[in-house]
Amino acid sequence: MTDMTHGIVAGYDGSPGSGEALRWAAREAQARGTTLTICLAWMPDLMMLPTETALADLARARGREILDRGLPYAQSVLGPCRVRAELADEPASRALCERSRTAEMIVVGSLGHSGLAGLRLGSVSWHLAAHGHGRIVIVRGKWRPVNESPGPVVAGVDGSPASWAAIAFAFEEAALRDVPLVAVCALADSPGTLGGARRMEEEFSRAMTLREKEHPDVTVLRQVAAGAPRSALLDAAAGAQILVLGARGLGGLGGMSLGSVAQALLQHAPCPVAIVRPSAH
Repeated sequence: MTDMTHGIVAGYDGSPGSGEALRWAAREAQARGTTLTICLAWMPDLMMLPTETALADLARARGREILDRGLPYAQSVLGPCRVRAELADEPASRALCERSRTAEMIVVGSLGHSGLAGLRLGSVSWHLAAHGHGRIVIVRGKWRPVNESPGPVVAGVDGSPASWAAIAFAFEEAALRDVPLVAVCALADSPGTLGGARRMEEEFSRAMTLREKEHPDVTVLRQVAAGAPRSALLDAAAGAQILVLGARGLGGLGGMSLGSVAQALLQHAPCPVAIVRPSAH
């Protein structure tokens, strides 16, 4: 990916969820042979503070202490030369969205310190999934199987440009992890026209055949489901390492930045979820 300057960026605030995201991101950077930037935004998401005050200096110093606690694990995986710590003087949602323009991917936990009791997804994660660029990974659920063989990569495919960007990323992930790719096409998502489901299935078959030829090293399992995409993808994701979705399609309407199915899966998936937007280039 050219024009990338940040490698993989992990949003980190010292919370358990951000710690899981940092560990996931470090392993991903190792597998991809890239760098890792650990980004902590010390400014509260709901307010803007003057950066040259005693209060700002205190918050900045506290942020640096938290960053220093996150560095040792990443450096143990990647080595000090491939890990960079960044303290951002702006709210986390803004900082991470801006960095998503030039990063290979952004990785965050499902809940950080800003998460409220009872929520399944924090405000920063929501904002990033809805408005970030490129590849956004929300680390949730189970991603490190204990005494089990590694699970597959699962991708939702509905024929939209975003879903084909997602399937390209899913092939990369499956190849890196040496696991099968499960591609799911839910026919209930087809256009409500005569023969729409049949055409969607045929298009899915043609497109997957083409992409399988481009990635002969990846074992692909196709699943065509008659029902709704949400239930089909949740079933397929049981035991998966990661679930990959396009930002639009999968229940998205014109003008929506995140489809309704993607929103539901971000809250209920049993594994990390990647939201992928097509490149603007």
